[in-house]
Amino acid sequence: MIPLSWPVVAKVIALRLCETSIKSTESTADLFAEIVAMSSAMGWAADSVLVRFGLRKSNIFAAMFVSYAVSISCMWTYLVATTSLEFLKSPAMIYYLISGCIQPLFARALFYEGITRIGVARAGPLRGGEPLFATAIAITIFDEQPGWLVFLGTILIVVSLWLISGKQQGDTKWRLIDTIFPISAGLISAISQSLRKQALKIIPDPFVAVAVVTTVSFILLLGFMVTTKRTHQLRMPREGFMFYFCAALIATLAQVANFIALGRGQLSVIIPLLNTTPLFTIFFSAVFLRNVETVNLRIVLGAALMVAGVVLITSR
Repeated sequence: MIPLSWPVVAKVIALRLCETSIKSTESTADLFAEIVAMSSAMGWAADSVLVRFGLRKSNIFAAMFVSYAVSISCMWTYLVATTSLEFLKSPAMIYYLISGCIQPLFARALFYEGITRIGVARAGPLRGGEPLFATAIAITIFDEQPGWLVFLGTILIVVSLWLISGKQQGDTKWRLIDTIFPISAGLISAISQSLRKQALKIIPDPFVAVAVVTTVSFILLLGFMVTTKRTHQLRMPREGFMFYFCAALIATLAQVANFIALGRGQLSVIIPLLNTTPLFTIFFSAVFLRNVETVNLRIVLGAALMVAGVVLITSR
């Protein structure tokens, strides 16, 4: 047996402590990303409730216009004041431009077509399959290796979306092939998030991400409204504008949080957490929309499954 000198022992102990410190730091960073993702989901839920109030006096096009305009104003003002615009020449812009084109434009169009063909009760839950697509993309393209708890948690979240979004309706005729529309919407959303994560590897700045993606969406929205002669729908009463303005501020913060989480966490973990928005929507609806929304046993069960899925993912 070869005796160990004190310097060797001290070096081994130091290396062990260093490894432990690195693992602890990585664990803390992952937890931070997960908390930020949940905060983003909460923000989108609050945005939905405020928009719901605004829709009593206005329309969805006015809501989108205000949301994009406020976000663009805040983000570009901050970037011009604090950052060099050299990032516009970065290869990351390609990812952001493509992402901004396919979501929300194509994702929303496919989802609305799905609602038209098979109804909200079926289209909503099928659209909620995005976490599964995101997990598949993370494994096949980004070579992530999520554990079985992440898989189980993701499945629970998707099942919860079926329970929360699905509701009984009268029998209507629909074709199985029509389900491709909401499913494709979920797939496109997952692809868009994957593109954003790739761009964040090049420019890890969530403010740049929000500014570019939102600008692309805003231009597409204006182009659509001009070509379809819907610009008159941008008129809105003051009450509706105030709801939309507050919603836009929250949505901007939620989108920044979305990119922060994507940039710092694993895609297969962050996407399911970002899709817990219905959980917070249920809570806010029960508190602020008691006279409009009904929270039944099916919704409560779905919320419980969603919480279980989140716990499994974050405790992996």
